Amino acid sequence: MDELIPLSQARLAELPAEVRRPRYDRAALSPGMVHIGLGNFHRAHQAWYLHRLFDLGRDHDWAILGAGVRPSDALQRERLLAQDCLTTLIELDPKGTSAEVCGAMVGFLPVAEGNGPLIAQLSDPAIRIVSLTVTEGGYYLDPASGGFDAAHPDMVHDAAHPESPRTAFGAMIAALAARRRAGAGPFTCMSCDNLQGNGAVLRQTLLSLARLSDPGLADWIDSQCSFPNSMVDCIVPATGPAEIEMARRFGIADAAPVTHENFRQWVIEDDFCAGRPAWEEVGVTFSDRVHAFETMKIRILNGGHQIIAAPGELLGLATIAETMAHPAIAALLHRIVSREIAPHVAPVPGYDAASYLSLIEGRFANPRIADTTRRVAFDGSSRQPAFILPSVRDGLTAGTPVSGLALVSAAWAHYCLGRRENGTEIAPNDPHWASLTARAAEARRDPGAWLGMRHVYGTLAEAAPFAEAFRRHLARLQSEGMVAAIEAYLAEP
Repeated sequence: MDELIPLSQARLAELPAEVRRPRYDRAALSPGMVHIGLGNFHRAHQAWYLHRLFDLGRDHDWAILGAGVRPSDALQRERLLAQDCLTTLIELDPKGTSAEVCGAMVGFLPVAEGNGPLIAQLSDPAIRIVSLTVTEGGYYLDPASGGFDAAHPDMVHDAAHPESPRTAFGAMIAALAARRRAGAGPFTCMSCDNLQGNGAVLRQTLLSLARLSDPGLADWIDSQCSFPNSMVDCIVPATGPAEIEMARRFGIADAAPVTHENFRQWVIEDDFCAGRPAWEEVGVTFSDRVHAFETMKIRILNGGHQIIAAPGELLGLATIAETMAHPAIAALLHRIVSREIAPHVAPVPGYDAASYLSLIEGRFANPRIADTTRRVAFDGSSRQPAFILPSVRDGLTAGTPVSGLALVSAAWAHYCLGRRENGTEIAPNDPHWASLTARAAEARRDPGAWLGMRHVYGTLAEAAPFAEAFRRHLARLQSEGMVAAIEAYLAEP
């Protein structure tokens, strides 16, 4: 393009005709939702659904206010406010690339110690839904029991200082306390993270924290607020220079564009204590079978990502699409899911496990999606227990194979040594990287040291079919490398 148009409300009309833009008057929008953890996924997924609903002339009192509780969120706020909270969404379809500007977000709250601005906004009765994407590991769960981790320093702080909390959950509780005092009523608390029963997990965290300082308030939240479970799905890579350049090719100067695949899915329980937008008009599925949808997605898509990410990184493959172009890794994914995961996944409307796997294989192979193996491999200490080990436990209970899933754990252990097979360093890629690296080094002599992480594996070290396969695979990884380990697994009867 000869001239780049800075993304802003004032210059929307100047964007090239090929760029889809809001068909509604953004000045007429008013906020009804606050979303905490405003990263790429939210802007490509939940915000897009509202944006398209606004295009239909519906529910303009449900616009989004962004929020964050970490110092790093302040930079995101600065970027987005500078462009009137607009986002360029770039769809990377194998058949072509298209762009649209999403305008569903109308503000971003200041990030402040004690979360005063967030608490004040959540106390406003106009806010009827508070949604979150704070990552799978962000709910203060005890890794061993799955229960609430009351001993975590953040939770100890928020229980002792409920008026000036440091976490999103503490801010939600403080705001609900203010709403209760003012008779303003509750709001719906909606997790959009990849957790089985994410609404139930959010309820547990919020109520457990509230009980530490005000049991009566906890009872009120329990009886008045709703916590719908939901399943969210769209592959959304991180934004870097390449993504910013993609926006520039459409003539747009956007400091924070988002690329995404040409697939979205959102399944939600219809449990909203203070009303909701008419999301069903733009493709959202409301269902009382969210658990089944969640299981299929978490076990096959998220689990599938974990199957291929560490092997890809170890072999120096930069993107998920590159792993799918590697015959051994593609075969690994297909065999593990077909033999060891799919038997424990019930069908949902529109898909059985086999057809869903075929869908996922196609999505992973999309060469236009530069989703990095590094991003997908991040935080294995949370993702392996959430996405892989439930299938291990189901397989052990049912007496079905778990050898491939054991190879996934062995590949993760080998990955945490921090070296690719070409000798290059793998930079720290987990909040607990130092301890994982030490365990991985110890496992070179004693594989049981890795499975001995009870906060990750529980009692699986004592399950012979899994533990013995893990030892066998790790030994081959150490002596012969990733491809040899995969080929040995593929040759198993």
